[in-house]
Amino acid sequence: MAIVDPRSSGQYEPVSLSERAYIVIRDRILKGELKLGAALSRRKLAAELGMSLLPVAEALQRLENDGLVESRPRSGTRVCLPTAEEIRERVEVREALESQAARLFAERASVRDRLEVRRMAEHMDAMYNRCASGNNDPEFLFAVQSYHTQLHLRIAECTGCGALRQAIEKSHVLIFNWLYDVAAGRPPLPTHFHRDLIEGISKGDVEGADRAMREHIRYGLENVVRGIGPESAGAKRPIQRVK
Repeated sequence: MAIVDPRSSGQYEPVSLSERAYIVIRDRILKGELKLGAALSRRKLAAELGMSLLPVAEALQRLENDGLVESRPRSGTRVCLPTAEEIRERVEVREALESQAARLFAERASVRDRLEVRRMAEHMDAMYNRCASGNNDPEFLFAVQSYHTQLHLRIAECTGCGALRQAIEKSHVLIFNWLYDVAAGRPPLPTHFHRDLIEGISKGDVEGADRAMREHIRYGLENVVRGIGPESAGAKRPIQRVK
């Protein structure tokens, strides 16, 4: 359902103008082209996208429902600017969902599943290491975050619990992880960060898998909070105007 959907490596054709507007605006936010707190003008977006105000308004409403944008009296619509508390709460929700996925993965994943996600994790680490070596091309960074989302959803799929996988996807916890990472400019991760996670959840030890996932999710949290800036502690930032 996206031009480059964070939940899939496939290509999709938009089914409507509002869908197209949703995809383009969402991807601009996730790429960091629209910064946290940036004001979103419906008229400017409609002009840029070559469409009327209605599909843009529908797209912004959908993004507001997703939690990526917000509307406030006298301030208009802008990209959400989270407080430190909101960031930590999002991480707590992600931790609750994905630690359960890790527990079930430890119990239920087949040998084939474990080998597959290990290969994905090694590829994930290689991509992150390229970022650490100075590859800051926005399209590559977008691909890295997209693949990261796929890896964590694949772990959930391997549990055989479709409802859990769906809950992780629909809660947008991985999308917010993506958004905060891009906004904060997260520092380089350990060389085998994702491979070590998969080893931790693949030993058949449920409690060990739970701990491994919780440590993985919470790694660098305070750096992210600080990286987003003083407004993450509750201070107000003037709305940035979209150029």
